[in-house]
Amino acid sequence: MNQVTSFFALLFMLVSLNAQADYSQRSDVQQFIDEMVEKHNFDRNDLELKFVLANKLDGVLEAIAKPAEKVLTWREYRPIFVTSKRIGRGNEFLRLHHDILKRAEKEYGVPAEIITAIIGVETYYGRLSGKTQVFDSLVTLGFDYPPRSRFFLSELEQFLLLTREENIDVSLVRGSYAGAMGMPQFISSSYREYAVDFDGDGKRDLWNSTADVIGSVANYFKVHGWKRGGQVVVPARVKGQIEETRNKLKPHTSISDLASQGVVPEVAVDDSAKATVITLKGKRGKEYWLGLDNFYVITRYNHSSLYAMAVYQLSQEFDAN
Repeated sequence: MNQVTSFFALLFMLVSLNAQADYSQRSDVQQFIDEMVEKHNFDRNDLELKFVLANKLDGVLEAIAKPAEKVLTWREYRPIFVTSKRIGRGNEFLRLHHDILKRAEKEYGVPAEIITAIIGVETYYGRLSGKTQVFDSLVTLGFDYPPRSRFFLSELEQFLLLTREENIDVSLVRGSYAGAMGMPQFISSSYREYAVDFDGDGKRDLWNSTADVIGSVANYFKVHGWKRGGQVVVPARVKGQIEETRNKLKPHTSISDLASQGVVPEVAVDDSAKATVITLKGKRGKEYWLGLDNFYVITRYNHSSLYAMAVYQLSQEFDAN
């Protein structure tokens, strides 16, 4: 039996065993394979086999429909991430990786505490980086979740390119239900675009190299416009009625104009700086905050004011170095 015949015999056997969930038989999957072969010179037989082995993950479809940032209030969300244990682990991370964090802070302008808080919120400092097979997750979301199919098909393309470039076995990659990977939970496009080799060993490893993780998070923030030494978010008091702006994450109105509308910062802020009003349902009722440019940068990592506030407040709880 020659090599080609053996391949198709194996393929037939796998199809028979996995007929209920065989993605390779779908026309939309075949179209995707055609594009990967034509655009990026992937091996068709190899891709066919990957899709034969792919599993539809119903749990992923359930999870994507109800992310915590959309169903929880700040009162419920904050206690998940700003905890004594996460603060303690963060202080330990800051001590263990002090030199690398300071090098990243010097090179990219992002405080060590913010870098540490991102890693703390994302994966509890690398302890919870995800157990879902990323290929299966991206296949499921790309082909069976119409609301965001275009995005996840793009990430599937990026994932296959990433694993080829970094010589990673697709079947071994685990991550979040949405396909985020490693200690900093980079999606595939972010990994390819923003990950850096910060330990100088010739590869970008966001699973096992803490230096690469730290440098990559800092680089992500710098590229997205982090302002060295800039404020992030400040509390505000409100006089009268204001427009609810929780979903308007990008700063759009100057501090002076907001003050004239009755939204007054409780700490000193440059009057010309632009901000957005963040309204949160906290433990003691409504909280008002003014999100500045650096707050918006944090939301580029996760497009949620709750997420950005959790990162910021966790960073503020660490011991000063």
